[in-house]
Amino acid sequence: MPKFFVTKQQIENQVMITGEDAKHIKTVLRMKEGEKLTVCDGEGMDYICSIRCIEKDGIFVDVLEKYFCEAEPSVKITLFQGLPKADKMEFIIQKCIEIGVDYIVPVATEHSIVKLDKKEQKKLERWQKIAEAAAKQSGRGKIVKIGKVLSFQEALQECQKLDSAIIPYEKEQQRTLKEFIKEVKGKTIGVLIGPEGGFSTEEITQAIEYNVLPVTLGKRILRTETAGMVTTAILIYELENIT
Repeated sequence: MPKFFVTKQQIENQVMITGEDAKHIKTVLRMKEGEKLTVCDGEGMDYICSIRCIEKDGIFVDVLEKYFCEAEPSVKITLFQGLPKADKMEFIIQKCIEIGVDYIVPVATEHSIVKLDKKEQKKLERWQKIAEAAAKQSGRGKIVKIGKVLSFQEALQECQKLDSAIIPYEKEQQRTLKEFIKEVKGKTIGVLIGPEGGFSTEEITQAIEYNVLPVTLGKRILRTETAGMVTTAILIYELENIT
C-alpha cells in the first residue's frame, strides 16, 4: 500500500494530500476514489485511509484506522558519516535509512576530500529529498533528518548526548563490535564512519578522550559506503529486541 507523509497537525478525520504527493497519486499511481493508501504523521503513527475525492488542488482522504508503525527500530542510531567523494553520500543515506538509522549527520574530517562550502545548502536539500524517498520506499514511520555538516570535534560533542558511541577503525585489534554489543547500555548509539582516507591517529585519540570507543569490524577493510551499512545493520539486528 502506498505511503505518504504529512504533518501531525494535518491529520483529523479527513486529510488533504497536496503537492508532489498528490501529483504522484493522480498521474503515476492513477489511484481512484475508494482506493486505500497509508498516511504517516512522521512521528511513528500510520493511518489507513480511503480516497474520498480527487480535486485539482489536492486529494482528500478519510482516516479509517491508525496504528503504530512497526518499521521503527527501538534502538536509535545516529550515523556520523565522514564526507565521501562523488555521489556516495546519496547511496549511504538511501541504504542506511532503509536499514533503520534514526538520524544522519555529515562530518568534515581530516581526510575528507570533499569541501561543500557554498554548495552545502543545495547538497543538504538534495540529501533530504533522498531521505524522504527512502523513508517512503522502506515503509518507515518517520522521515529521517539529515543534519548540517559538522566538524569532527562537533560530532564528538554530539556523541556526548547519546548513551554510547563507537568509531570503527581498521587498526583497532582488541574491541570487536560483538563485544561492544554485549556491554552496550541504553537505546541511543552514535556510529562514526570515516571517509575514503579513514580517520587520522589524532582523531582516534580525540574520540577515545570523548569515550567514543574504537571497534574492529573484522579482518577485511570496508569501504566508507559499506562500513556504515554493515555496522548499523548489525547493531539494529542484535539490539532491537533486547535494549
